[in-house]
Amino acid sequence: MAVNNTNGSPRWRLIVVGGHTRSIGKTQLVCDVISAFPRANWIAGKITQYGHGVCAQNGEDCDCAPDEHVCAINWETQADTGTDSARFLAAGARKSFWLRTKQGFLAEGLPLLRTGLQQAVEAGGEEQPPVIVESNSLLQFLKPSLYLSVIDPAKDDFKDSARAALDRADALVLRGTSDEFSAEGPSWTRLPARLLKEKPSVSQQEGEPLPEPLQVLVQRMLEGPASVSI
Repeated sequence: MAVNNTNGSPRWRLIVVGGHTRSIGKTQLVCDVISAFPRANWIAGKITQYGHGVCAQNGEDCDCAPDEHVCAINWETQADTGTDSARFLAAGARKSFWLRTKQGFLAEGLPLLRTGLQQAVEAGGEEQPPVIVESNSLLQFLKPSLYLSVIDPAKDDFKDSARAALDRADALVLRGTSDEFSAEGPSWTRLPARLLKEKPSVSQQEGEPLPEPLQVLVQRMLEGPASVSI
């Protein structure tokens, strides 16, 4: 396991996949990355914050909230349960987790994640695998090896956390067509010209294989040093 020479804390190769709202294919992109690099033995996961309408559909609360604590982590054991973490296993991840925290309490959940990752590596008895996580909020606490941001102009909502993180994206993954990002589209899709010029961007519809530019970025990350402290 790669460690920080100063304090012995583990270092990781970490990809974070985010996006501006729900149901735009973030989970699918995680699966696409896993499937494109099956020998990487990924640890994959999803971070959900609940409360204050953060995780709700049609005004109805979801069932994300742990029963007793402000945060909880669950490790998926089956690939056919229909959950997002099960989809990660089905795509080829070695381990898959779901970390749930109350809105504003992700810091309290990070020790659970840190311990869980270490235990997963120790139980596997193999070389430390890369980690890929579906989350926007994780960027508040660390700089990942690679951050991919999914954007879909057909969705009106644009989370503040995603807007703040957009400048940090290593690549933008565009759902929809280039026409939908024109000046005639919703105001948030009129992304700054500087951003679109400086950030690599690829179009990918759900169901399409991982585009080659993203494969290059991921391969480069896998070949690079483990440098992220969680």
